[in-house]
Amino acid sequence: MDFETIYETYYRRVYHFLLALGRDAALAEELTQETFFRALPALPGFRGTCKLEVWLFQIAKNLYFSHRRREARTLPISVQGEEDLAERLDRKETAARVHRELCRLSEPYKEVFTLRVFGELSYTEIAALFRKSESWARVVYHRAKGKLLQRLEGRENG
Repeated sequence: MDFETIYETYYRRVYHFLLALGRDAALAEELTQETFFRALPALPGFRGTCKLEVWLFQIAKNLYFSHRRREARTLPISVQGEEDLAERLDRKETAARVHRELCRLSEPYKEVFTLRVFGELSYTEIAALFRKSESWARVVYHRAKGKLLQRLEGRENG
């Protein structure tokens, strides 16, 4: 598949994935363009160990979180009081913990959960990506969610 076909096929999905992550249309547009800009030279090295769409989502997700880290470093700390700062730090710490635990999930749990939550894909779309049934996608998602919650609540050792 040539790059133009890849771009036309996956542009909207990557855009909607980023829009779901950040709820900012302009940022989603900018990062979608950057995703494909980064993917173009890396495409010959794509090994196919995951779906092309998932690979693009991974690039997009990394760009999004890099952007947010840069943004956090450059934004002034609010002077509205310590409660606001404590609240933001707690959310950031919670998000980092969720991300760490999500990364520890094995496949296909991690991939299905990411596609469902961050990619906002339907169970039907996820099933098609994996060439499985919609029931399989639902079960894997709910198991992933359960495993993630167990880990976050400290009920699972490994």
